[in-house]
Amino acid sequence: MRAGAGVRSGPGRVRARLMIDAIGDSPVFRCRIHLDNQARNHRLRLRFPTGLTRLPALAGTQFGVVVRPPTGRPKGRYPIETPVQTAPAHRFVAVARGERGLALFAPGFFEYEWTPRGHLLITLLRSVGELSRSDLTTRPGHAGWPTPTPEAQCLGEEVIDLGIALVTARDLAEPERLEQLWEDAFVPPLATWIRDYCPSAAAPTEMPELELVGEGLVLSACKPAEDGTGVILRCYNVRAEPVEGRLLSSRPLLRAEQVRADERAMRPLRLTEDQRGVGLTVPARGMVSMRLSWINPTGRE
Repeated sequence: MRAGAGVRSGPGRVRARLMIDAIGDSPVFRCRIHLDNQARNHRLRLRFPTGLTRLPALAGTQFGVVVRPPTGRPKGRYPIETPVQTAPAHRFVAVARGERGLALFAPGFFEYEWTPRGHLLITLLRSVGELSRSDLTTRPGHAGWPTPTPEAQCLGEEVIDLGIALVTARDLAEPERLEQLWEDAFVPPLATWIRDYCPSAAAPTEMPELELVGEGLVLSACKPAEDGTGVILRCYNVRAEPVEGRLLSSRPLLRAEQVRADERAMRPLRLTEDQRGVGLTVPARGMVSMRLSWINPTGRE
């Protein structure tokens, strides 16, 4: 297809090849787009005419979701800066009415537009040759230094992974379902073969199995503590009401405590009688971070 300006002269061109995979019984169709961009100064988008109008879109954010209405073309004149029609999303954006709806998934952050006509657009490529220009119709003057950015033209070949799924209004009312679909599509289980592995009694114990229980709760991170003591686990609540949840462990816990984002202790958390669970309350659209320590077979932490 023709697009933008050519690399040397004349119109530019973009070649695209789309592959769609249906894997097992997964409701998500995996899309892989192979692009060969030989055009400068253009934006390439993928458009989905859903036929769903007068509806807001539900977009994922870094720690939750946000509801946004469709954006039409700005009316009137804006002497300072014209409002943008696009918005950011993290992992997914979805629209639905009753049993009919569509969700788009991407590995990370992306730009989308939801129009009053019911068209859902996602930006695949944005080729930019300068950090700032003074001749834009949407904004007079510069917004930054007029510095050339030739590598931001994104010339050459690129592979973009997306996911598409049919969803319902109930899925949007329980956004953790969309988070689960995203994880199934882009964070599949990985198996690692360790050649000639022979564990011994003196070998350090493996990481215990953990299960987060609670409708609306999404696991955000599980990492070693910065000071080397225990494991830090973070989860957030995508629902608009508080959620009572539990964290279950396959091995007895020594202690659990709620911590701040910088991993400083806030308060201890009560363990279950068998020491294999921790109860937690996550506020609406809130996040909880905790430090976990286990009892190893020798009885030490």
